[in-house]
Amino acid sequence: MSHVVQGYNPRTGEPFGEPVAKTPDSEVDRIASAAATAFPAWSVEPAADRAVVLEKVADALDAESDLLVATADGETALGVPRLTTELKRTTNQLRLFAEVLREGSYVEATLDSANPDIIPPRPVLRRVLRPLGTVAVFSASNFPFAFSVAGGDTASALASGCSVVVKAHSAHPSTSRETARVVLDALRDAGAPEGVFGIVYGTESGVALVKHPAVRAVGFTGSTGGGRALFDLAQGRPDPIPFYGELGSVNPTVILPGAATPDIAAGFAASLTMGVGQFCTNPGLVFAPESIVPALGEAVAATSGGAMLNERMCDSYKAGTDALAASDLASVVSSGVRPDEAWAVAPLLFSTSVKVFEENLEKLTEEHFGPAALVVTYSEPSELHSVLAKLPGTLTGTVHAAESDHAEAGAVAEILRHVAGRIIFNAWPTGVAVAWGQHHGGPWPSTTNPLHTSVGATSIRRWIAPVTYQSWPDALLPAELQDANPLGIPRRVDGVLVVD
Repeated sequence: MSHVVQGYNPRTGEPFGEPVAKTPDSEVDRIASAAATAFPAWSVEPAADRAVVLEKVADALDAESDLLVATADGETALGVPRLTTELKRTTNQLRLFAEVLREGSYVEATLDSANPDIIPPRPVLRRVLRPLGTVAVFSASNFPFAFSVAGGDTASALASGCSVVVKAHSAHPSTSRETARVVLDALRDAGAPEGVFGIVYGTESGVALVKHPAVRAVGFTGSTGGGRALFDLAQGRPDPIPFYGELGSVNPTVILPGAATPDIAAGFAASLTMGVGQFCTNPGLVFAPESIVPALGEAVAATSGGAMLNERMCDSYKAGTDALAASDLASVVSSGVRPDEAWAVAPLLFSTSVKVFEENLEKLTEEHFGPAALVVTYSEPSELHSVLAKLPGTLTGTVHAAESDHAEAGAVAEILRHVAGRIIFNAWPTGVAVAWGQHHGGPWPSTTNPLHTSVGATSIRRWIAPVTYQSWPDALLPAELQDANPLGIPRRVDGVLVVD
């Protein structure tokens, strides 16, 4: 068994960069223990001071943009324009959480005064959300910046006051190493406690990390199989810990009759093939009138594929789509162009009827990670109601409708809200805005916990838990709960939301 993690250039299949040594269990223990040692000091650092640290990390990453983007392009083949945008998204996430910390409502400060005259009598109660401890973050393959070493899980966990240990993804070890170097230097220069951030490499190190007693929660973005194995490990510990996994998603799109015009096809094809289809919000399942299928097929045929992130993903995509093409469950509508690159694939569009789909729902909702989609044709929108309700949990559900379709669009949305975390109208699901109102989650298997998001301001809620202080002197309370509200944050006082 190799003792190193080697990156590869997906365009050539050749090794890229120097190999990175896998982290042995003894070093995982040292790094996790150092993170636990750093946690007490970091967790009580004033929120405004943590905000400054996050902004300094963001500035440092921006300053190293050229090196980081070039390294990531060599390891992922995602292209300089896409990666430049993704790195800026990553630094903007850090800056968003600086805003969250300064605004302060994320701690849900709640103050109840004493009332001896009710049953049961109420003492002075003050409730606040406090950080859990050390968080293990698993990097994603398809977002080497935004969902990786310095991505959303790391940003939100550090913002919450937790320490972080990242498990680097094996598809981009050089990018991970360079990003970690920038983050570590920035944290040190900003005066953050030594050990508050660490990184480990290799599959075995991830297992050791989830099992480590110092780790109090886990954030994961990746495959359903890998996520389920780690989820079971986290739950099977002597002390089970929260595991927030983002796994697989087919992202159903319903095109209602009024919107089924040829104009819609170009937008679909662009969304399907963005990043070679390697997006968790890729529109892999479309319900549409049969009349629009030729236009969708022509649009996909006019696209070009590209190199996938690694050989395993390339092989899995080919095996899955070949099996679907060879089955009697769906027919191939069209294929795009496959570039002459080592791990390149072609976009594919399949078609089947709503009757066949409903009878073979489990097989036909398997995710083919990459630029492939299945169009399920229907005659009347009412045919979709029962089948949409049976779909597996998904990150997004999309409805395309003309004004004449609005009543039906509302009915479809009411069904989709039970299986999807974000409902989209007349747009495509690729692209997840980093914002206060974002929800990037959904029922199993899209995530392991539909209550939480991995993108947006409220993703910080995963790493904090409530503590109630009963009858404590004001001077001994956290600043967020003191009578004078020295931080000036929004609080709920005797049931009334007060914004100072």
